[in-house]
Amino acid sequence: MKTTITTLFALAFLLALPAVASAQMLDKASGSAIGAGIVVVGAGIGIGRFTAAAVESIARQPQAAKEIRAAFQLPLFLLEGVAVIGLGVLFVALLF
Repeated sequence: MKTTITTLFALAFLLALPAVASAQMLDKASGSAIGAGIVVVGAGIGIGRFTAAAVESIARQPQAAKEIRAAFQLPLFLLEGVAVIGLGVLFVALLF
């Protein structure tokens, strides 16, 4: 588990490097670009794990699919909102 988390953080950092390079060339705050990149990657991982758990639950109990889907949607939308806000922060850090 620890190697997986370390690998994910390394991947997030590598995905944020182009934004950091742009931010440094434009003399902008690169910390917000790294942080926003990590937030977006983390939200994507969370959405994937949450969806996998919901699909597995529906596969185990198909008769409860409506209840599982209803309970699944609100947290999924909140996670997606976090990713969108992270992208917004990234673009604001790069442009302003």
